Amino acid sequence: MDKDIRIETVKATGPTSLRVIWRGKRAAEGVELAGWIATGGSILAALSDPTTFAKASIGDFGSSVTWDDGEGDLAIDAIHLKKLADEQKPFEAGELLGWQARLHLSNVEAADLVGVGLSTWNDYKAGSNVPRPVWILMRVIERDPLLLQAHYRPRKAGRPRKGVAAG
Repeated sequence: MDKDIRIETVKATGPTSLRVIWRGKRAAEGVELAGWIATGGSILAALSDPTTFAKASIGDFGSSVTWDDGEGDLAIDAIHLKKLADEQKPFEAGELLGWQARLHLSNVEAADLVGVGLSTWNDYKAGSNVPRPVWILMRVIERDPLLLQAHYRPRKAGRPRKGVAAG
């Protein structure tokens, strides 16, 4: 991830969500921060108040979003904000194909790994909506090689011999 990520504009769009435009990008991203706030303990508790959250502004020349509390505690840096935004983006067909290629999985292996049927996997590849639990799992599998090793079952090409169990 680029260490020079900078925020061009930010605006609260809901009780815990932001609209962010990154410097050098035209498209805005929505970022939901409810989970970040909920796990931030007493330091971030003030952001549960929609009035406080609505005060989001750019800090440190675009390197963070702050909610001025006078102490500088209410802030999230641009790198972590971008990571949250990226994690919240649904998988699209192109990203799905890239994931499968990077992991060197056949269609059957990929479908088995994420727990869907081959026809469902092929629907995803053709552009059907990938359900949120599936794309979360796909990102985690790619990030954690141990998880891949624990659950990946290589398939042999061709049909199994008569009388031999597949798998």
